[in-house]
Amino acid sequence: MKIFAYGIREDEKPSLNEWIAAHPEVEVGYTDKLLDPETAKLAEGADAVNVYQQLDYTRETLTALHELGINKMSLRNVGTDNIDFDAAREFDFSISNVPVYSPNAIAEHSMIQMSRLLRRAKALDAKIANHDLRWAPTIGREVRMQTVGVIGTGHIGRVAINILKGFGAKVIAYDLYRNAELEAEGIYVDTLDELYAQADVISLYVPGVPANHHMINAESIAKMKDGVVLVNVSRGNLMDIDAVIAGLDSGKISDFAMDVYEEEVGLFNVDWSDKEFPDAKIADLIARENVLVTPHTAFYTTKAVLEMVHQSMDASLAFINGETPAIAVEY
Repeated sequence: MKIFAYGIREDEKPSLNEWIAAHPEVEVGYTDKLLDPETAKLAEGADAVNVYQQLDYTRETLTALHELGINKMSLRNVGTDNIDFDAAREFDFSISNVPVYSPNAIAEHSMIQMSRLLRRAKALDAKIANHDLRWAPTIGREVRMQTVGVIGTGHIGRVAINILKGFGAKVIAYDLYRNAELEAEGIYVDTLDELYAQADVISLYVPGVPANHHMINAESIAKMKDGVVLVNVSRGNLMDIDAVIAGLDSGKISDFAMDVYEEEVGLFNVDWSDKEFPDAKIADLIARENVLVTPHTAFYTTKAVLEMVHQSMDASLAFINGETPAIAVEY
């Protein structure tokens, strides 16, 4: 049995080597290159490929694998929206993803960033770096005094809610598919408009499906409380970034934390320190003292990386053995 893995980063190698040591019966090859029609040939002789990338899995790419006799592909990430499923069906691909690798990693990041915004950490850090050790005017707010609106109560949203309870915040939530335990606690509101009207802080934990595209826009922002704090660690396409910038300019939005961006492919996870920065909007947001930008790193913890590697490799092995792993993608 042979699995070939693409796009293996240095931080993934310890987890991959651990998996390899535990499965001596499997031959594993890997590269740091991403899967495309040209690099597909590196997997020749493999029974399955293991991948993680933002590049599209195009018809051309899947055709190249198909011509090598490979029709098993395990993703080390959640998103599958970059797969040409028409081609995958035509070539009878078995596909898996890792839908739950560490909800805590993402929820913790969102709550840390929310807390930093409320305590004006970015402005305070800048003062201290300049040896200005005065308190005023950098006064913060307490999380327990906030009504926090959580949009999406899946695995990640529920962890965030538990963290917020620990702070003592009042939590309200909205989800089309309600969790029974949270329903019993009475924290759900019936509409997003209700959440917008009541929340001092709004944090998003929903997928970037077409129905949620630009759910945060000029119209929805207008329904929010003046001085609302926004946090988005979910998907970039949930927000119309121009509307968010306009809200920051007007003061309608007091603070904003973003870990995702609709145009992040080719921008995030690149060192621009000695190059011309190509995105004026992100440059503007980074420069603001009331905005925190991280480059899609909410997931990026040792535990999450281990789970992404191990679960996806387990799924690849299951496919090879003729089994259907629990994380197989139905399409």
